[in-house]
Amino acid sequence: MTCTPSPATREDRARFTLACPQPYDWLHLERFLADHASPGVEAVTPGRYARTFALDGHRGTLAVTNEADALSVRIRGLGSDDHENILTRVRAMFDLDADPRAVAAGLGRDPFTAALVGRRPGLRMPGAFDGFELAVRAILGQQVSVAAATRLAGRLVAGFGTPLDGETCGNEPGLTHLFPTPEQLVDAEISLVLNMPRARGRAIQGLAAAMLATPDLFAPGGELDATVARLKALPGIGDWTAHYVAMRALAQADAFPAGDVGLMRALDAGDGRPSRLALLDRAAAWRPWRAYAAIHLWAEDAARRMP
Repeated sequence: MTCTPSPATREDRARFTLACPQPYDWLHLERFLADHASPGVEAVTPGRYARTFALDGHRGTLAVTNEADALSVRIRGLGSDDHENILTRVRAMFDLDADPRAVAAGLGRDPFTAALVGRRPGLRMPGAFDGFELAVRAILGQQVSVAAATRLAGRLVAGFGTPLDGETCGNEPGLTHLFPTPEQLVDAEISLVLNMPRARGRAIQGLAAAMLATPDLFAPGGELDATVARLKALPGIGDWTAHYVAMRALAQADAFPAGDVGLMRALDAGDGRPSRLALLDRAAAWRPWRAYAAIHLWAEDAARRMP
């Protein structure tokens, strides 16, 4: 892990610099994280991402700031010997260990995705700080827009998360709560409080129960097919959710949520969207980088729909 603690004052001992392999498209990552931020837990402003966390009995905040060729990470609430776990999570969340040349070469075999990479060469996979949190957000996002899922996440945080005082949050604007834990959600009346389908509430409860039974449920590594099968065995998690979680929370570079309408729209050249099966067939040329192809397709779809 490449991190350089800044010298000098006690306050500065919680600041680190993480190198970013270039090219690195911070703006796209920032927009994605802003759109998917959980109100109260995450706050995204130009050039900066901040969030609350609870880790090993500590509660605090972190802030990630974009610099020239690096990310500056400030951590509040941990002792000087407890930063490595946070920095590992930040590296994964901001995809700092990706090899952009390898991704470009892999997607360059298809002229369409080669053109996408040429337009946005620094796209990164928006990872997750916490696998359980990301999976809950993915379930909230089933069958609804990103904006609607974000509103549901805010209500979930307010209803079941742990409130934090201003001192713990470092007076960071917009940060008020910890994301709900599996213990807080396993028996919670989620559907009633959020006014959403009961099946989706039960899916979150089932996910919480699985997390309590298997604390390493979201440990990275393993084969993609086994990862997807493990996630799909949980109630309420289908193929799209399993692949989406595998992409963002488990760093599975070949995961691919083939039924996603945004991916299909991006491949519509004027003669209609491809079917799910046709999309999967087309995506075979993008292996083992289908997750990065998905990020480029979502970016292309978003750009086409901008006013």
